[in-house]
Amino acid sequence: MGRYIARRLAFSLATLWVIITLTFLLMHSIPGDPFMGEKVTEAIRQNMLRKYGLDKPLWQQYLVYLGNLLHGDLGISLRMTNRTVNDLIREGFPVSCVLGLEALAFALTTGLSLGILAGLKHNSGWDYLAIIVAIIGISVPNFITASILQYVVGYKLRLLPIARWGTFSQSIIPAFSLGLGTLAIMARMMRTSVLDVINQDYIRTARAKGLSQSEITWRHVIRNAILPIVTMMGPLVAGITTGTLIIEQIFGIPGLGKYYVQSVYNRDYTLILGTTVFYATILVIMNLLVDISYGFIDPRIRLAGKRE
Repeated sequence: MGRYIARRLAFSLATLWVIITLTFLLMHSIPGDPFMGEKVTEAIRQNMLRKYGLDKPLWQQYLVYLGNLLHGDLGISLRMTNRTVNDLIREGFPVSCVLGLEALAFALTTGLSLGILAGLKHNSGWDYLAIIVAIIGISVPNFITASILQYVVGYKLRLLPIARWGTFSQSIIPAFSLGLGTLAIMARMMRTSVLDVINQDYIRTARAKGLSQSEITWRHVIRNAILPIVTMMGPLVAGITTGTLIIEQIFGIPGLGKYYVQSVYNRDYTLILGTTVFYATILVIMNLLVDISYGFIDPRIRLAGKRE
């Protein structure tokens, strides 16, 4: 297990280096610079480029960025006065992370429960309910769900706040809107996986041995059916906890999502690289944790690794 984790760590670092390099090269391949189009004289524009080191050859800028990155310095935003990228991430990520975790908890508990019930009670009311929820959750965009809930629950019924951030009640509608699509995907995948598992020979053997339905469900069905869900958890957690532009804009949430779009729109080189590196790092870590968890969920995967 130790050698496996070491190999995966080395592979993860190589992946991050490739992402950083490609992002850096693609970003600088776009014609123009962050200060082009500003209402400033050419002399002032050249001074700005010199101040941020953008007048140096590209390979020098690349080496300087990598050197700063090794010290945890993501640079200064080129378009926000006296704001470092570290500060922007430090302020926005906790908010996006809390919202994402609430949405994920809602999607996991409801989606998995609905998928398991639909799979075990095929062609029943639970099965039809799971299909309807999956269709609605996948086909209706989250900004439509958010707008409807704001109008009905927040404005008409006055049960929950319409927008803003700071209390748990203010996070319920955004978390529901953000998690509904994920809930639908999980319910659909879990239903399909359970339907496949309950028809396997080892389930029939377990029934023939006289195990109760609850024992079969917990020890054999769920444990084997949940592997596809675990596989998708890595990119899902990284994506949902690092900020979502639309939901954060609709509810006025001061998260990290807006910086992804603003940085590209403003050609804020350091912010583009900083948010990309941050997202890629979380994605790589989550994928690593998912790979390690396989061995604990399914012992056959751990035994196969030992033989190698």
